[in-house]
Amino acid sequence: MEEEKSYCPIEAALAVIGGKWKPHIFRHLIGRTERFGKLQSILPHVTRKVLTQQLRELEEDGIVIRTVYPQVPPKVEYSLSDYGKTLIPIMSSLSGWGQSHVERDNDDDRQVGR
Repeated sequence: MEEEKSYCPIEAALAVIGGKWKPHIFRHLIGRTERFGKLQSILPHVTRKVLTQQLRELEEDGIVIRTVYPQVPPKVEYSLSDYGKTLIPIMSSLSGWGQSHVERDNDDDRQVGR
């Protein structure tokens, strides 16, 4: 008998936005278009390989648009797609919750240190 897989919408969302660098990439593309080199300079701790991989995954999920200009040297730009822009309020809410969580943890640490 085949085991039935349960569907979890939160898990589906986290599969798209999860990862160490995707939230950072997403944040830097809100309201602007960036070249690969600029993203790499903004995120100096991510390797070229990982940045490329994360951008490809975001592109495959329809979150990011990759535009290649036919020139020498090649010029490639990344921006949020209209679909990707639908994540802005979600990521904003998640960011607010994360900030509150960090502050809560800091308050708990201060109370323990009394």
